[in-house]
Amino acid sequence: MKKVFLITALSLLVFSCGDEKSKNQKIVSASSGNLNSVSVVVDNEMWKGSVGEDIRNTLATTVYGLPQDEPMFSMNQIPPSVFKDFVTKNRTVLKIEIQDKPSFSVLENVYAKPQKVVLITGPDKISIRNEITNNASKIIEAFKTEELKEKQRRINLSLYNDEAIEDKLGVSIKFPTAYRIAKQDEAFFWIRKDIKTGTMNLMLYQLPYEAIKRTDSVVNTIIKTRDSIGQKYIPGPIDGSYMITENAYTPFHTETVLDGKPTLETKGLWDVKNAFMSGPFINYAIEDKQNERWLVIEGFVFAPSVEKRDYVFELEAIIKSLKIM
Repeated sequence: MKKVFLITALSLLVFSCGDEKSKNQKIVSASSGNLNSVSVVVDNEMWKGSVGEDIRNTLATTVYGLPQDEPMFSMNQIPPSVFKDFVTKNRTVLKIEIQDKPSFSVLENVYAKPQKVVLITGPDKISIRNEITNNASKIIEAFKTEELKEKQRRINLSLYNDEAIEDKLGVSIKFPTAYRIAKQDEAFFWIRKDIKTGTMNLMLYQLPYEAIKRTDSVVNTIIKTRDSIGQKYIPGPIDGSYMITENAYTPFHTETVLDGKPTLETKGLWDVKNAFMSGPFINYAIEDKQNERWLVIEGFVFAPSVEKRDYVFELEAIIKSLKIM
């Protein structure tokens, strides 16, 4: 009888602890919102003044490599009194609060999931402005990382079978079924997607390891290489025309990491020799020492007369899904 009583008591204790744990767990609903759109929670006075100017200088910084000026993020200002219920569900939120101490923090899934909330506090406008400017790069990185994850999640809902690319290049890459392989060679793939105003494109190819050397002229090497690839594989609308790099626009170049490997990143504008076509490109040359090669993956967009930020962002999300097998 004592044994039965003990078992019963232990069971009640376990269930009650479980119930208490459930009560303490905050249940949040799914987040929503357009990609690259940030809800800025700040009162109207600060938004119209110097604090708002600093916020705009941070979030609306121009995306490099596009033919026209476009902001990195679109913004929707929301007064704190309105920020409740469904308004709190945006995936990316910048929240400004007057508090005793200045602080900067990046919070996860506060009002919805997935969600990134950047909270900036301070006792006055000057301290808040300092927090914004001193953490500008962290704010951008927090929101961009969240949006890339969301874009890749959406891409994963309907994936193209990349078996041919795996067989030829030994890489896996995730892109939607809306794309198609337009051209394929032994070690080259041109992948395309038709859009209302033009096309979105990806190129994948490999180069011998000695083809690219990290010298002062590495950008010139990358440009010459992509121009030769364009001449061979990407024809223009008339005979003798093909894709090249626009000389009048200085490419942006930096080093980054893709799939854990050192990578050369180059952004700029392309055009077509002997034809009136142009657009932005993003080029990544991945140093694959294990396979004694450089793996190059590039995205480029042709979409005249419309904004291109979100098109390039989609290509970037696809490129950053790449895994060398």
